[in-house]
Amino acid sequence: MSDILHRILDTKKEEVILAKSQVPFVEVEHLALESIHHELLKPRGFHAAIEDKISNGYAGVIAEIKQASPSRGILRSPFYPAEIAQSYEKHGAACLSVLTDVQYFKGTTAFLKEARQACSLPVIRKDFMIDPYQIFEARAMGADAILLIVSALSDAQLQEFEDVAMKLGMDVLVEVHGAEELDRALALNSPLLGVNNRDLKTFEVSIQNTIDLLDQIPKNKRVVTESGILQQSDVDILRRHQVHAFLVGEAFMRAPSPGEALEKLFF
Repeated sequence: MSDILHRILDTKKEEVILAKSQVPFVEVEHLALESIHHELLKPRGFHAAIEDKISNGYAGVIAEIKQASPSRGILRSPFYPAEIAQSYEKHGAACLSVLTDVQYFKGTTAFLKEARQACSLPVIRKDFMIDPYQIFEARAMGADAILLIVSALSDAQLQEFEDVAMKLGMDVLVEVHGAEELDRALALNSPLLGVNNRDLKTFEVSIQNTIDLLDQIPKNKRVVTESGILQQSDVDILRRHQVHAFLVGEAFMRAPSPGEALEKLFF
């Protein structure tokens, strides 16, 4: 695990303690369970939206909305999540990914709510899940899926968190960085397997990381390649290897129109 991930997880523990003191678990649990049947909040089907795009011959693009990153600083200013969400929807995204981490990515839960309300796309809460409280919190705010980072969690936590999410009607994107983590991820039920192309030690990025793992991934998993998809040739290479689902953020966040940048790269 990288030093930056260690720091983020330490901060996250403090954030969760504070959140629990402000909104007790029993209240968040109640809101989450209510949301499943709420007309505006009920789950939209994150995995299904990706499969729908791919079955029609298109790339299943999870388009990311993030204001900043620890390695790159501020990516977009001014930053209007609702406008970005509408732009992504108009130009062919399957789903949205919204960063809600405050300290390191300048995100908020409000960004997710704004983005989801502005369009009809399913949304994944992109954050560092370390406690079931955050999963109930994600559903209560309208998230249709959550991210589980294998390098940040034990096997028992991965299983527990996946179970909680699925019982709440959410999909789960399980993220790995290499072969060691892949073995652990394959023990889970979720069909969505994210391969992060960023080396956690050096922070270098290469789409070869996804390609190298493909032979070890069963056909019943939907590979989602993450990070480093910057140009048409990256997309072409990955699609030739039968990788059709992509999570892309930074390349779009720096563009004048994120949606137009998405369409140019994928369609």
